[in-house]
Amino acid sequence: MTDHAPDSADAGFDSAIEALERQLSLLWRRARANSHRVARSVHPDMEPAAYGLLLILQRERSLRLTELAAAIGVGKPSVSRQIAMLEQLGLVGKQADPLDGRAQSITLTPAGLEKLAEAQAARKIAFHERLGDWSVEDLSTLGHLLDRLNASYANEPPIH
Repeated sequence: MTDHAPDSADAGFDSAIEALERQLSLLWRRARANSHRVARSVHPDMEPAAYGLLLILQRERSLRLTELAAAIGVGKPSVSRQIAMLEQLGLVGKQADPLDGRAQSITLTPAGLEKLAEAQAARKIAFHERLGDWSVEDLSTLGHLLDRLNASYANEPPIH
């Protein structure tokens, strides 16, 4: 923070940050509600936070618990609890890591792959319904700006 009185540029920046905060707050509330719906479409007992874990496992195919925790920026105990729940639901499985037999590698089960694909297809339809009147340029710009925003948070310490 500076010791001088804000000039018009500072006031404009502050005003833009306040508007951004309002819009992000609204987006996050809506995203949380949507996450509940998407998670329930994968399995009625699945917690919303677990959907992101399934997406990472789909992309990476197989990860250790510590790698999965690092990928989402939370502590290992939080991810361990989510993985145990997903394993009970039959959506993920654990195997001995081929590179280190003491460690376990986590992968999606065939049922997990199928349920995730169904949820993704439904989500894609929802995006088309909501954003169908947007131009490709606007969608690309939004994606780029969100990428920049996410990158600015990338070096935060994990949440425990």
